[in-house]
Amino acid sequence: MLPYDAVVIGAGAAGLFCAGIAGQRGARVLLIDHAPKVAEKIRISGGGRCNFTNRDAGPANFLSDNPHFCRSALARYTPQDFIALVQRHRIAWHEKHKGQLFCDESAEDLIAMLLRECEQGNVTHWQPCAVQAVRQAGTGFELDTDRGLVRTARVVVATGGLPVPKIGATDFGLRLARQFGLRTTDTRPALVPLTFDAAAWAPFVPLAGLSLPVGIRSGDGEFLEDLLFTHRGLSGPAVLQVSSFWHPGQPIDVDLAPGADLGATLKAAKGSSRRKVANELPQHLPARLAEAWLTRHPELAERPIADTRDKDLLQLAASLQAWSLTPSGTEGYKKAEVMAGGVDTRELSSQTMESRKVPGLYFIGEVVDVTGWLGGYNFQWAWASAAACGRALGTAPDA
Repeated sequence: MLPYDAVVIGAGAAGLFCAGIAGQRGARVLLIDHAPKVAEKIRISGGGRCNFTNRDAGPANFLSDNPHFCRSALARYTPQDFIALVQRHRIAWHEKHKGQLFCDESAEDLIAMLLRECEQGNVTHWQPCAVQAVRQAGTGFELDTDRGLVRTARVVVATGGLPVPKIGATDFGLRLARQFGLRTTDTRPALVPLTFDAAAWAPFVPLAGLSLPVGIRSGDGEFLEDLLFTHRGLSGPAVLQVSSFWHPGQPIDVDLAPGADLGATLKAAKGSSRRKVANELPQHLPARLAEAWLTRHPELAERPIADTRDKDLLQLAASLQAWSLTPSGTEGYKKAEVMAGGVDTRELSSQTMESRKVPGLYFIGEVVDVTGWLGGYNFQWAWASAAACGRALGTAPDA
């Protein structure tokens, strides 16, 4: 008999959760991770309080080349299921914004909860311990690790994606998938700030640090969130959200005064205001934005609004409410919150996350081509995919 029923590679959110579930369902589980600290991505998430799920998470909040794949796992392990687990461990939490749930105290509470779940499942945990190689051997697998050869019936790859390399992110999971003949989709940074050509962005550099609510759209993504100007481009929740839908060469469209009809407002001001345009525009927008914007329209700035043609005011309003600009790139994986793309979901069972080609090989979490919106959705995918896999690994019947 092999010493382990399953080896889980990666002690992040998905790996910890999967190991705990499988162990509590009777499987003998070994959990391995090369990094010195467990679940570092949980630790740094949400300003140290971890946005651990979103109350409203559903399939529509995820991107994938195979968008229906996530439905099964998300339906079988819901945000309410994870909330119940958090409450069972007496971790205080709160809802911050648009269904986003955070720990009241610290993300460390969540990590401790996951480790306790593993302990309850008698999970063996080796960390730090790198895996050098994985190969099929008979009906199971052999792993070469820093602590020697390990034999197991099943292997779970929960190694995450490429973002934040400084905390140990690697492409190990993608390489392993390709080694075993599984297809992977193109990967790219997602939930990431966008950058612009330095010369083109120069007029907006003085706005660095300015934040305001906007409407934003690129491709199939459209959001109403806060935007943040930076020295190199745009960030904030609005831009992070739309970045997952953006592809190089595509424009993004921004409404800097969502919910308003700025053209009608400026036209109406002609009859009641004696201000110059440069003094009227800040009545309806942040002053720094209005000032910077009028450097692009110097012919209007010093003109009394009462003497300004309707046509010119409407064009000014349109430039603010239909601002189309094309990013030159992103801030890359060092600033990205997640990776888009990954192991092609057509290669996996949506019920168990097991490879269709290689029995006993599973992929869960961020390494899979399922990418959530900003706001706790990616953690919910980690919990849901881990639960699907952990239940399949365990020997106890489904509850």
